Amino acid sequence: MAKNAAERRRKAEERRRERERAERRSRILRVTAFAGAGVLFAGMVGFGIWVAYDRGVGGGSGSAEASEIENLKTYDGLTNQHVPQPVDYEMTPPAGGDHHAVWQNCGVYDAPLSSVNAVHSLEHGAVWITYDPDLAEDKVEELNSLYSQGSYIIVSPYDEQEMPAPIVASAWGNQIEVKSPGDERLSQFLRSFERSPNVPEPGAACTQGLDLTAQELQEAGGLEALGQGMQR
Repeated sequence: MAKNAAERRRKAEERRRERERAERRSRILRVTAFAGAGVLFAGMVGFGIWVAYDRGVGGGSGSAEASEIENLKTYDGLTNQHVPQPVDYEMTPPAGGDHHAVWQNCGVYDAPLSSVNAVHSLEHGAVWITYDPDLAEDKVEELNSLYSQGSYIIVSPYDEQEMPAPIVASAWGNQIEVKSPGDERLSQFLRSFERSPNVPEPGAACTQGLDLTAQELQEAGGLEALGQGMQR
């Protein structure tokens, strides 16, 4: 009897995991359908925006206050092609560059994200706040509180490579490193770069995209599954 009960529990657990995998695959198909329409729309965006970006508007300080942020790092000449595979970014965490066609939804995540999707969100004017997975829980809660419904902020741990600081905030072409959520430079950075007009796709969505963590995405088929969804 005990053996039969254990077998039933095992099978029930397998069914639960299969339902979760199916739901993740379904979510991928939904977001890629929306993102495909978004890519088409982006291709039809006013020519002036793209001319402005080509002339160097994409990137840079973004505001007068930004120029006052101590130790602000800026990266010019970033490419922004859509690619189907991981990218070896020149900075850690990434602050721009080539990325996947599907963006990461803004919000708070408790596990690392796929960088190529998060970078797409930076292209839309989001700020990505990443932190060392070993950061104290109270500091993580402070960072999480910076996001509110509708804001263009992503908060997540980062473990693809060693973090250069306990907390790193990245916007398209801009980045700062801080030790604490209370560092005034973090607030300055958010005021300067959240929804910045000086990005390749200003005003584009930070919702209806990918809402899976890197591990969940991998379990649902990875970037390859996202690519297949875009082709349907």
